[in-house]
Amino acid sequence: QVQLVESGGGLVQAGGSLRLSCAASGRPFSSYYMGWFRQAPGKEREFVAAISWNGGRTYYKDSVKGRFTISRTNAKNTVYLQMNSLKPEDTAVYYCAADLLPQHPDGSYEYDYWGQGTQVTVSS
Repeated sequence: QVQLVESGGGLVQAGGSLRLSCAASGRPFSSYYMGWFRQAPGKEREFVAAISWNGGRTYYKDSVKGRFTISRTNAKNTVYLQMNSLKPEDTAVYYCAADLLPQHPDGSYEYDYWGQGTQVTVSS
């Protein structure tokens, strides 16, 4: 079992930045791929970014490439999502997720463990 707790969400103006954190506990953090997903009101949950066990591979949704950066610190059992140049369309609840070996890191169905989410609101 892995427990995930997100933090760092909030209200920011367009063009601003936020850094989300996801702290993990339970089984060894370094064993898990980590992903960030988001869900806006009335929309399906969508992939944002993912990172491999040691951070050697990263994956991004096209619309966030160049603006968002996923990283992890295994010694702190934490994964981060640095979000720059935020846009109103980035407004959503952001979730982190963990899985041992997702065949498709961008697929939410691949992930076994989920956090409770943190709200990000970008005002225009």
